Amino acid sequence: MSYCTYVNNNPSEQADYLLHKHYHDNHYGFPIEDDDELFGRLLLEINQAGLSWTLMLRKQDSFRAAYDNFSIEKVAAYDEADRERLLADAGIVRNHLKVNAAIVNAQKILELKQEYGSFKGWIDAHHPLTKEQWIKLFKKTFKFTGGEIVNEFLMSTGYLPGAHDADCPVYRTIQSV
Repeated sequence: MSYCTYVNNNPSEQADYLLHKHYHDNHYGFPIEDDDELFGRLLLEINQAGLSWTLMLRKQDSFRAAYDNFSIEKVAAYDEADRERLLADAGIVRNHLKVNAAIVNAQKILELKQEYGSFKGWIDAHHPLTKEQWIKLFKKTFKFTGGEIVNEFLMSTGYLPGAHDADCPVYRTIQSV
């Protein structure tokens, strides 16, 4: 079952369904212009590895607070005390490799911004690539970016097709953006 089928054909008032519905209808597959928001989406996708997207949606506000509103500059400057703070924060995923990846990836994005002007500029400079080419590029550039993470990050930000079924109302909305 596709994400669109789940969201559009199983309405509910349950909190988890409403989180998915809001994400599907307003964020998934939509282009993101702001670098910090792109970084935040990458951070959430990395943290989702081995876990459920429902958990990420539940914890997204805690992630935003813990990682200084996904500020690339602030996260890139994190030190050991910040690492310890994050690893003690029950509101986020407390995984040393994922926390380290957030900091190292923010530092790498700052380097990319020097050459490309922005994180989005770096992505745009390589667009379009095949999924396999994207995965290779992300693995070479960032930490903790396996195939599924890269695929979902790029699909959820509109760089790879397939976020929505062709008969999904959101599909038509995204096509007009």
